[in-house]
Amino acid sequence: MNANTRAMASSYLEWAKLRSQATYNLATSGIMGYPLSTLPVTIADLEINGPTVYGYAPLQERLASKCGVSTDCVVAANGTSMANHLAMAAVISPGDEVLVEMPTYGLLLEVASYLGAEIRRFDRKLENDFQIDLDEIKSKLTLKTRLIVLTNLHNPSGAFLDEATLTRIGEMAASVGALMMVDEVYLDMVSHPPVRSSFHLGDNFLITNSLTKAYGLSGIRCGWILAQPDLAKRIWRLSDLFNGSTVHAAELISVIALDNLEQVGERARDLLGTNRAALDGFLDQAGKLEVFRPVGGTVVFPRLKEGSVDELCQRLRTQYETTVVPGHFFEMPEHFRIGIGGDTTMTATGLRQLTQALKL
Repeated sequence: MNANTRAMASSYLEWAKLRSQATYNLATSGIMGYPLSTLPVTIADLEINGPTVYGYAPLQERLASKCGVSTDCVVAANGTSMANHLAMAAVISPGDEVLVEMPTYGLLLEVASYLGAEIRRFDRKLENDFQIDLDEIKSKLTLKTRLIVLTNLHNPSGAFLDEATLTRIGEMAASVGALMMVDEVYLDMVSHPPVRSSFHLGDNFLITNSLTKAYGLSGIRCGWILAQPDLAKRIWRLSDLFNGSTVHAAELISVIALDNLEQVGERARDLLGTNRAALDGFLDQAGKLEVFRPVGGTVVFPRLKEGSVDELCQRLRTQYETTVVPGHFFEMPEHFRIGIGGDTTMTATGLRQLTQALKL
């Protein structure tokens, strides 16, 4: 490990943990926290220790059923962040080329860099509704490419990639012996019609997900990886280096949450329906912004036509008690990300505050 690796950190997560909070928080990208009291959980359902070795069998079975796969393809993980780390660490060696979308969630880049990858980029542009240029992907693949990394729904724009596009990218990856890693933590927000995991599109697909963003269940850290059985076994062994044992009470609550996921999801859909209407009303009158409006999800990523996003963010915080995510965390400083997964009254008020700040 060199000095640069030892010094690595996430500037975005530091900001999110220490400086994103505000009376009107439009910086959070997931659904607001789901209360434990609403789940049918009693103290009798919980225990400190349990029969977990490489996966807790009831949780493995629920995750496999949810994803439509066999249990030997499922690796439970501590949220999507650890799932991403484990998945990449299992397949990347120093010097491997990793092709990553731009813009993207910063931790995907930072983990790949930490693992010693040579990172190459492909664009997802506002002018193209943040879709992917397949010719650009093809032009940037080499025999050294080990992994293509993208998010679906796209973070930070919320754009959806259909199966035809994902299948074609997966085929191109396979042509050079590369894997296709898709972070699907926002995918369950596309519910009409529901869409299946891209794991089913090819043997070289590697998927990460959790119950965090789409369901408001961050605290139980119920994440997972979908991989072919041999790779899944390798990831389980690798996880021993980071997490010798699991929090069994969280596994038990995760099983109960998965058994009641329709109820949890209905609450999220109702909240998003109200907040998306408020967002549309805001965007309809936001003449200073250029924006792609996604079909689902909790985020949009508008571009400010004139002026400084950093100054806008500072004005929002100091004068309007409101936060959004500055675009420089996604390598696009002229953009900012708005999240609409919060309380409906807070979100509507925050959007009105943003409207006022944009008028100055």
